[in-house]
Amino acid sequence: MPLISVQITHTVRTEPLLVIEYRKANPQSQGFSGLAMVAQRLDGKACAAEVEEGLLIRIAACKEKGIQPHLAVVIVGDDPASHVYVGSKVRACERLGIQSTHIELAADSTEEHVRDAILSLNEQSGLHGILVQSPLPNHMNEEGLTDLIDPVKDVDGFHPQNLGRLVQGRFDGMLPCTPSGVMRMLSWAGIETEGKTAVVLGRSRIVGMPQSLLLGAKGVDSTVTVAHSRTKNTAALCASADIVIAAVGRPEMVTADWIKEGAVVIDVGINRVDDSSRERGWRLAGDVHPEVASKASWLSPVPGGVGPMTIAMLMENTVRAAEQSDIA
Repeated sequence: MPLISVQITHTVRTEPLLVIEYRKANPQSQGFSGLAMVAQRLDGKACAAEVEEGLLIRIAACKEKGIQPHLAVVIVGDDPASHVYVGSKVRACERLGIQSTHIELAADSTEEHVRDAILSLNEQSGLHGILVQSPLPNHMNEEGLTDLIDPVKDVDGFHPQNLGRLVQGRFDGMLPCTPSGVMRMLSWAGIETEGKTAVVLGRSRIVGMPQSLLLGAKGVDSTVTVAHSRTKNTAALCASADIVIAAVGRPEMVTADWIKEGAVVIDVGINRVDDSSRERGWRLAGDVHPEVASKASWLSPVPGGVGPMTIAMLMENTVRAAEQSDIA
């Protein structure tokens, strides 16, 4: 439907929404076939499509005010996976009517070159979001470079100012896309979090730590344990949890004996593993073994689970930054 035909009856909220305030839905989820039980499929594609429907209305409202939401993506080097991810983000911008700028720099670019590109983008008033695609080449300080992004344009949500707000229990900064996408999926599926025990596998600043903060936030109210490479009895911790979120980058590490009956399992991992039965010689696998579907009540697929939601939340952060530029 062309944007010009959308009836604008939406009042834009520029203050952040607590994750539990998202509208809940009862998706027509399909189970994982071929396994005795029956975990319902936590369908990230379907959830992301609903997020995008709402964003179309908000984008149209921005354009009525003369604001064109605009995202810039900086990619350094020729990592194939990174280019695939960037392509997905650019296509999402095209679907939604968000302007996108794609800046490609050679792998042997200097850190100063990337720094100058970021600082230049910070100064562009009509640009609302900046993303530096990870990973950067080994000779660059990735964390230091992403810290240069203006916090109000930090649509990945990784700037210390935005993460610091999250530590304080504040939601008025940009939220990291993957963790906030997981929270949106839980709410969309009507999965209760209050009083539930949750285990987050992984403690990265990109997923694990912000995910634990969101789950434990006031209004969400889960009791959260973060497990990592030095944690003892990780399997036993998971087996006692109501919610398990795996974000460790180890293919199919979480097996059915780690999961109690009826637990909710979110698989953030996406790994390429050798598979001679496939024509291309490999397949994508998550951090969770497919057999977990025989124990879990809900399970997110890989691919098609968290990935689409990460991109949807990136688009939402970009739109939110554009909305806030109108009141800055």
